[in-house]
Amino acid sequence: MPIDLIINISMDQEDGAILLRLARESITTAFSNDEPNINEALHMDEEQGVFVTIHKNGDLRGCIGYPEPVMPLYKAVIEAARSAAFQDSRFSQMIKTELREIDIEISVLTIPELIKIEKPEDYLKQITIGEDGLIIRHPAGSGLLLPQVATENNFSVAQFLNCLCQKAYLPFSAWQDPQTQIFKFQAEIFSEK
Repeated sequence: MPIDLIINISMDQEDGAILLRLARESITTAFSNDEPNINEALHMDEEQGVFVTIHKNGDLRGCIGYPEPVMPLYKAVIEAARSAAFQDSRFSQMIKTELREIDIEISVLTIPELIKIEKPEDYLKQITIGEDGLIIRHPAGSGLLLPQVATENNFSVAQFLNCLCQKAYLPFSAWQDPQTQIFKFQAEIFSEK
C-alpha cells in the first residue's frame, strides 16, 4: 500500500458539497446512460475509502462504498453512488421519480487500523462511539458499520460490536472469537440534509 495515502481527513465544506453534487449527478445521469461532469472534482484524486448512503423520506434506501482506498476519491464517489442506488441487494433498483425524495450522505474514510488486543474485553476500551466505524473480518464473514450507525442508534460499544457481527451474518459473540479481526476507522461526513 502506498505510504502517501490520506490517514487523517480534513476536507472543507466546499469539497463536501462538490462530492454531494457529484454523487447526485452520478445517479441522475445513470438513468440516461450518461456520465457525470467531473471537472470540479478532479482535484480530489487521491485514493480514498468512501461510502455513499441514500435515505428516502428518512429511511435507508441504499448504502455501498469502498472501505479501503482503491481508486481516486471522485471516481469512488461516482461508483459508490451508482451502486447504492442500483445495486444494493437489500433494495430494489432506484427509479427516476425517487430522485426528488432522496437525501445523499457521503462518508470519506480514513485507512482502517487493526485494533490490537490481548483479550476481547479490550475492544470495549479501544472503540469510541461517535468517532470510530468498525470492520469485522472472520473466516465465516465480514461486515462494516459506519461511525454514525452507533450514534444514530444510541449504541454502547458492546451493542455496536454485536450489531457489527450481525451485519456480517455472524453470531453476536463473534467479536470475542480469537479468529476475528476488528478494524476501526474514522469518517468525515457530508450530507444534503
